[in-house]
Amino acid sequence: MESQKQYKPKFSFEFFPARTPEAIGKLQTTQAELAEMKPDFFSVTFGAGGSTRDMTFDTVMDIHTKTGIEAAPHISCIGSQNDDIKAILDKYIENGIKRIVALRGDLPSGSAGYGQFRYANELVEFIRKETGDHFHIEVAAYPEFHPQASNAQSDMENFKKKIDAGANGAITQYFYNPFAYYRFVDNCEKLGVDVPIVAGVMPIINCTQLTPIF
Repeated sequence: MESQKQYKPKFSFEFFPARTPEAIGKLQTTQAELAEMKPDFFSVTFGAGGSTRDMTFDTVMDIHTKTGIEAAPHISCIGSQNDDIKAILDKYIENGIKRIVALRGDLPSGSAGYGQFRYANELVEFIRKETGDHFHIEVAAYPEFHPQASNAQSDMENFKKKIDAGANGAITQYFYNPFAYYRFVDNCEKLGVDVPIVAGVMPIINCTQLTPIF
């Protein structure tokens, strides 16, 4: 009888860049503890309009050099110019980073324009054009539909555009109904999308914030 292959679950942890020396110390301690769980990678968020750009880079490099776990910076395109994105990509290439999470992002408060990119698929296409296959690109998915989507069908079509532009996989936004995720994956298969779609999970760290259901 042929032996069955062992399935290894794929998972990652997401960090927000620390802003103070105290927070940096706590983040480094957490990184070391979570690294023992052998995640596939750690990702690091990117503030609206690149507001945490330097802190994101510093956090990514700290993870990359100290934990031995792959680090994936988020890159959002709203409010950014082509040259800005290209400079960020070059910096990550120079420092051995090979995975990124490409997002549209939010407009910073008070900002007057979107920049040269309006949608994540345009960012993915730009990254592929400028860097070839250097990066493994993750994008966002919305099982319960993007709040700005006009309807469910257009939301699926917009997601497919990101994959067609060159994304390798997707991480979902948090969802509250598991059947939304199953339906989303089924709809992707119907559209011919066959990349891995990993569920985004928000860990419960304070049980007192849960509302009991009777």
